[in-house]
Amino acid sequence: MQRWTASDIPDRGGSTAVVTGANGGLGLVTARELARHGARVVLACRDEQRGKEAETRIRAEVPDAELHLARLDLADLSSVREFARAHRSYTGGRLDLLVNNAGVMALPHRRTVDGFEMQFGVNHLGHFALTGLLLPDLLAAPAARVVTVSSFLHALANVDLHDLGSDSRYRRWIAYARSKSANLLFTHELSRRLYRAGRDVLAAAAHPGYAATNLQTAGPRMEGRRSAERVMELGNRLLAQPAEAGALPVLFAATAPGARPDGFYGPGPLGLRGAPRKSWRAPWTRDDTAGELLWAASERLTGVGYGASGI
Repeated sequence: MQRWTASDIPDRGGSTAVVTGANGGLGLVTARELARHGARVVLACRDEQRGKEAETRIRAEVPDAELHLARLDLADLSSVREFARAHRSYTGGRLDLLVNNAGVMALPHRRTVDGFEMQFGVNHLGHFALTGLLLPDLLAAPAARVVTVSSFLHALANVDLHDLGSDSRYRRWIAYARSKSANLLFTHELSRRLYRAGRDVLAAAAHPGYAATNLQTAGPRMEGRRSAERVMELGNRLLAQPAEAGALPVLFAATAPGARPDGFYGPGPLGLRGAPRKSWRAPWTRDDTAGELLWAASERLTGVGYGASGI
């Protein structure tokens, strides 16, 4: 794993990947590098115009890239279901890799179409539903993987199983941290279930450290807090690593032979920048009981059950 770079990605010829939020930042880099190494990549994007721009950018760097752009709004479960219904026309009936990358960060209080707190709804519930709906095709592929993007900021807060929607008190950064802890707890429980069922799908997680993307500025911009937006922009310029570096732990988890079930990978050694390596995670993200409870709640809230897949 030492000094692992995108050039270490194995040949992905013949494989198919779905990358959520592939229109910019980590998702665009992840999609581009998978395509560069031979994968057919579905760019799953909420904003179709930005998705088209991302597709154009990738093709400019990888002229022979095999890409398909598809609309996916993780804040609307009907959109998730529609994407899942149509995905075989994008993937050709084969799915080797799902990268649950899309997300929102520290937004003012908002709700999804289905009434969930936006950060929990998009970052966790949308991806939980998507993974469950695509799981049959992942199980049918040899050595498929599910990679979910979390954050080192998950350490700020555990999932509150009694207040999943932060209804009692909304604090944007705590709500974000809870959603990122949920990503890790989901990965842990998914990995446990796959192992118990003897299925050949690897579930892992990754985080980019402090990477310069538009996530940091989206919340202040929505509220018109220009001074806060400028602070975030300055931090991105002075402290953050570029998205190309931030995407490396995601690509490692998605492709490297050394990635392990329920592994969590980020930049080292301090977790902010550097080459991919195994990352520290809060102990609550490995709690079997909490994982089971979050799983049951997520199935109830989304209406997506995994039982038919045998896990």
